[in-house]
Amino acid sequence: MIDVIVAGGGPTGIMLACELRLHGVSVVVLEKEAGPTEIVRPLGMHARTIEVLDQRGLAGRFLEAGKTYPLGGFFAAITKPSPTKLDTTHPYVLGLPQPITLRLLTEHAIDVGVDIRRACDVVGFEQNDDGVSVGLADGSTLDSRYLVGCDGGRSTVRKLLGVEFPGESATQETLLGELELSAAPETISAVNAEVRETQLRFGAGPLASGRYRVVVPADGVVEDRTAPPSLDEFKKQLIATAGTDFGAHSPRWLSRFSDATRLADHYRVGRVLLAGDAAHVHPPLGGQGLNLGVQDAFNLGWKLAAEINGWAPSGLLDTYEAERHPVAADVLDSTRAQTVLMSLEPGGQAVRRLMAELMDFEEVNRYLIEKIIAIGIRYDFGEGHQLLGRRLRDLALSRGSVYQLMHGGRGLLLDQTGKLSAAGWTDRVDHVVDTSEELDVAAVLLRPDGHVVWVGDDQHDLNEKLTQWFGQPS
Repeated sequence: MIDVIVAGGGPTGIMLACELRLHGVSVVVLEKEAGPTEIVRPLGMHARTIEVLDQRGLAGRFLEAGKTYPLGGFFAAITKPSPTKLDTTHPYVLGLPQPITLRLLTEHAIDVGVDIRRACDVVGFEQNDDGVSVGLADGSTLDSRYLVGCDGGRSTVRKLLGVEFPGESATQETLLGELELSAAPETISAVNAEVRETQLRFGAGPLASGRYRVVVPADGVVEDRTAPPSLDEFKKQLIATAGTDFGAHSPRWLSRFSDATRLADHYRVGRVLLAGDAAHVHPPLGGQGLNLGVQDAFNLGWKLAAEINGWAPSGLLDTYEAERHPVAADVLDSTRAQTVLMSLEPGGQAVRRLMAELMDFEEVNRYLIEKIIAIGIRYDFGEGHQLLGRRLRDLALSRGSVYQLMHGGRGLLLDQTGKLSAAGWTDRVDHVVDTSEELDVAAVLLRPDGHVVWVGDDQHDLNEKLTQWFGQPS
């Protein structure tokens, strides 16, 4: 029997599969598409996602393939300088088209032994106390201990599971595409600048070989958003918005997206779980979608592996929903607010002007950017030290750095005293005695996802937290 079947071979599903393989869990990824998509929606990664990759020793290959940009302007496209001294070693956005991100993740997944099967469409499943039987479109079945739906906003797994997906239906739609434009580059640049003074849902950005990535408001909302727009529809909307179609021709791909905003009521029912867009959809404002999904996978992977490997404490797997559902709700509220701020209505424009004034205060600008890049997240672990519940950035140690110690996906006891012990949990937790000028506490206990679950110097308290998060000692 397979340990975990992941439905969906996008960044969320592949990241989850990689995390599971890190712990020896057998994984099969079922992707309904026969090959990778050419459509480029997400264009990059924010700081926390780069940190996630850094914690597994993967960030270098992504940084080499992309380009870094300042963080200013990512909240509702309000142009402000990047906040200074952000609590991360990656204070930038990494420009990297989704197909490249997915290719790099997939290459790593294959290296670590993930079984990826394309043109495999999940059409049904049945679960009991022992596992899940998954039915495929070709009539075959696969049996697994768990099933995770990472199959997008129209998730088959979520629908079959009967989980409600409340929220708001689409009220506006936007066309997106990669095309060649015959107009002179200086003309395109001038029109782009003029139109964007009032219409922030429009843009024409140059790519390689004379192509442009173009985004333009659609004329209403179509019933079937899976159907791409035609070139004629795209050109018509360019004329309506910018007064010209720029001589658009030879599209490489065309697509559409909406402002639909929904959040699943639950992320888990029995042995079936949801992650990424299968659990939440929202407009792409701030570039948070891919990042939110990958971070879901990073939270879930080690917990599901612990359950399968038999050492998970009671209730550990349920903390996935308890922690990630509020994070998604906050992202949805952020995109709702940004939608209002980008509206052409007088009320929305008035609020935008006020927000622009408030963002001149460093504290406000920092707070909003930390939301976008997800380094301000604090899980509710109860009262305690200010680090409790937060992820720890990559602190420099006397020998290396914190993230270099986390490539194996295990817990980490970073002990500056040399007097503590993780005896009994050494199969799950690495005990490292080292010091950092950037850490002003005696010791910290980190989960495999880098979040701090304990701060202090008392061995009895430490043992309680080791048991709470890593199960009974062996």
